[in-house]
Amino acid sequence: MSSILKIILAFILPPLAVALEYGLGGKFWLNVLLTLLGYIPGLIHALIIL
Repeated sequence: MSSILKIILAFILPPLAVALEYGLGGKFWLNVLLTLLGYIPGLIHALIIL
């Protein structure tokens, strides 16, 4: 998947973008936790690791 599409997807659903890139490992679950604590921390995490 294109980098631009991943970034767009990260703005819509950050955990899904991370899952598509890294699978359902630790980075995904960390992003889910951050997104549940607040949308902005999950978004920032997704954008940094993508």
